[in-house]
Amino acid sequence: MSGHTPRGLVGAPPIIDRKVRVAVVGCGRIAANHFEAFDAHAAHCEVVAVCDTDPTALAQAEARTGAPGFRTLDALLAGSDADLVVLATPSGLHAGQAIRCAEAGRHVVTEKPMATRWQDGKAMVAACDRADVHLFVVKQNRRNETVQLVKRAIDAGRFGRIHMVSVNVFWSRPQSYYDSAAWRGTWEFDGGAFMNQASHYVDLLDWLIGPVESVQAFTATLARRIEVEDTGVLAIRWRSGALGTMAVTMLTHPKNFEGSITILGEHGTVRLGGVAVNTVEHWEFAEPHPDDAKVADASYATTSVYGHGHRGYYDNVFATLRGDATPDTDGREGLHSLELLVATYLAARDGRRVALPLEY
Repeated sequence: MSGHTPRGLVGAPPIIDRKVRVAVVGCGRIAANHFEAFDAHAAHCEVVAVCDTDPTALAQAEARTGAPGFRTLDALLAGSDADLVVLATPSGLHAGQAIRCAEAGRHVVTEKPMATRWQDGKAMVAACDRADVHLFVVKQNRRNETVQLVKRAIDAGRFGRIHMVSVNVFWSRPQSYYDSAAWRGTWEFDGGAFMNQASHYVDLLDWLIGPVESVQAFTATLARRIEVEDTGVLAIRWRSGALGTMAVTMLTHPKNFEGSITILGEHGTVRLGGVAVNTVEHWEFAEPHPDDAKVADASYATTSVYGHGHRGYYDNVFATLRGDATPDTDGREGLHSLELLVATYLAARDGRRVALPLEY
């Protein structure tokens, strides 16, 4: 990945004879998934602080966790002994907040996307390198068993050469969703359907299929009163020669309809569907494999587009902080999807093919 500083060695000592002390900044929609994950990891962590500018959300988080609340990040950093700060705040705030946490010597988990600007993402990585702290970027969909099955099939070479990939994210976000907070639907703090809602699916383009060579895109704001796009299409060429498409809209009637990925290869065809790649809808390979017996049990029912991967995601976070693992999705890994997102917006804005990497 272009623009990377040398990988930091993270000199902070492992946390071994006690629980990891966690603080959560931003107590809105996605924070509930983090709190549930911390409940599941109660043997390894404790929530010692919560923070939100909204007094109602803060009071609810205090009641949920029993932890003291703070109205600002600076107050939290000064008033708590958290080892790890989780940023579940508007996306455009992540960079500045992550940098302040790193400068205070705290490890950082940031929700997706890690930033809304390429230079901000790189600055986050550099700040955590300088401070020798970990930067984790949430990519919980990678932990879905359906996605894990596909990843293992690709790594085992079962598809042979991959020829074509199609991703659809057909969800519903009414105007009331965007009106619920002033930052939603803005370029500075949110990003559009690709950057925000479909971010995890953009991640799959790189993580599953491989490095992208170039993209072309169209975006449109068709129905919502917002700065950013509610609909878009992306054409992709991978360095392997594979071609693909991604279609995204937040205008599906009347509710979330599909979150899918279809992979067509030389020796295999797979489609994951449902509302959030939670169902194996087609699984066919030229040669059998023991994983084929796991397909029926991998699918799961869900009404949540977030999936259920946060718990598994934190398995790796806490193992890393104990010194027993290395990060599965660190800041540099997060830069892969951020670079692809930025390239998508550049291609749509300028009406041209954008080649990757963005920098040499």
